[in-house]
Amino acid sequence: MNEKEMTAQLDTKGLFCPEPVMMLHAKIDEMAAGEILHIVATDPSTTRDIPKFCKFLGHELLATESDDLTYSYWVKKGASS
Repeated sequence: MNEKEMTAQLDTKGLFCPEPVMMLHAKIDEMAAGEILHIVATDPSTTRDIPKFCKFLGHELLATESDDLTYSYWVKKGASS
């Protein structure tokens, strides 16, 4: 994902469910439709929770990446929230 396309970043490293999704919800509420949020997490449950969050609330999960320690997500805010 091109870093220039990002509007905001959310660092949830070290936090566990439900905190990353709660922080995601609060951050995306501050953003305008079409803006892109980059989320970095260490909680493996985000691999399930963030895609469900996007699907349920109408946001687009643009990309995901992971390594041994972190999970990264790029979410484009939908028009419905």
